[in-house]
Amino acid sequence: MTPVQELIGLALAFVLALAVGFGAAWQVQDWRMGEKLAEQAGLHKDDLAAISNAAAAQARAEQDKRLATEKQLAKQDQQHTKELSDAKTNQARLRDRLATSDLRLSVLLDEDSAGSCNVPAAPGTGGVVHAARRAQLDPAHAQRIIAITDTGDQGLIALRACQAYVRAVAH
Repeated sequence: MTPVQELIGLALAFVLALAVGFGAAWQVQDWRMGEKLAEQAGLHKDDLAAISNAAAAQARAEQDKRLATEKQLAKQDQQHTKELSDAKTNQARLRDRLATSDLRLSVLLDEDSAGSCNVPAAPGTGGVVHAARRAQLDPAHAQRIIAITDTGDQGLIALRACQAYVRAVAH
């Protein structure tokens, strides 16, 4: 072997050793990066799980809050319906008592204007007010007054129901 061939053989051996060294270093670096990427993927997975759990807990809390509000509104609706039913029942009883003359509506007369009125003002023997002069209303007028108060009562009940709804929803 000539010195040139030896030099070429030595250079080839050196290049081969370098290639093997670079390959081994590349492989070691690949293992290290693989471990880091796996670690980062695990951390990312944990972060996503924590975010998902927090979002699910918040959604459950909001749903529980909504259900509580719906229950409260249902309870208030039942109360409103009961109040309306009771008011209608009371008004119907009052109208029936007026229609059967079991009950008569009367008004107090002002002493100054009572002198010019042709309405009988003396209370009956069962009257409660002794000093004031009273006049009984015509049953038809009494029915109209009761209808007006019935409408007013229903309006007040509906207003209270609306206010309770707004308070419940605003919280």
